[in-house]
Amino acid sequence: MAYFIFLKNLDNIEGTLSRIAETENDLNNLNIIKDDYKIIEESQENFDLVKFSKKSANKYNGNTIIFENLQIYYINKDSLIGDIEIYKKNIKNFIDLNPENKSVNKWINYLDQLTKFDYTTISFPLNTSFEEYFNDLNLTSLSPLQLP
Repeated sequence: MAYFIFLKNLDNIEGTLSRIAETENDLNNLNIIKDDYKIIEESQENFDLVKFSKKSANKYNGNTIIFENLQIYYINKDSLIGDIEIYKKNIKNFIDLNPENKSVNKWINYLDQLTKFDYTTISFPLNTSFEEYFNDLNLTSLSPLQLP
């Protein structure tokens, strides 16, 4: 089972998704106080749809997540690189502040992949998220929402 972590006590309020975790182990490695969040179990299928930015999970009602379809695309390399640079900065901050976290090596490796990837090989416009693009290339693919 996958997990969606929302801000607590904010039913039907958009923008309350905080994180996603693919496994219970990932959930346990998040830097959160679980009692402060609404944690909802969901299917792997819905997890993947959010991970690959095909759907958003902006709000919940009770234990039901309200999903919305997304259309992600990048017009040019600069827009993609801009998003990835922000993501790399967030990963680096996590690594620097949490060297003892059990998932830090996974994020070090992913940061290395993002840094070394040759973005000139991508044809634009790119009509998908970079997470899905990496997945299609059989590369590690992690969503910013998975960052502990």
